[in-house]
Amino acid sequence: MEDWRIKISVLWLFASIAFLAHQIIMLMEPGVIAQLMAGIAEGQKISPGMILFFAVLMLVPMIMAFLSLTLKDSLNRQLNIIVGAAFSVLWFVSVIEAIQSAYWGGALMTLSAAVASSLVVWYAWKHRLAS
Repeated sequence: MEDWRIKISVLWLFASIAFLAHQIIMLMEPGVIAQLMAGIAEGQKISPGMILFFAVLMLVPMIMAFLSLTLKDSLNRQLNIIVGAAFSVLWFVSVIEAIQSAYWGGALMTLSAAVASSLVVWYAWKHRLAS
């Protein structure tokens, strides 16, 4: 198995764990648990759609970790570049939001996830150029 696939897979797992850590750290913020119990998350009413959205955000990086080890090179590179870029943008936006609300622990963990997904894109792109 090629080295770049393992690196990308580990980066996806790292991003997934960092995002999960962000969610756990968020629960430590004063008042968050009370809001969640009242059915509110980040100022929005918790809906099945919101729960599904966050489930997908947690599941996709784990699926990508597996696919990075099993897909053929061309599809693997393309999928990692596309999904990695999408998650990089999504997580960098979350970092900006966390910084604006002085949520430093969440910003650090989300920044870690954003950097990991950016490195996924870089490794996939680098391997594409080397092929």
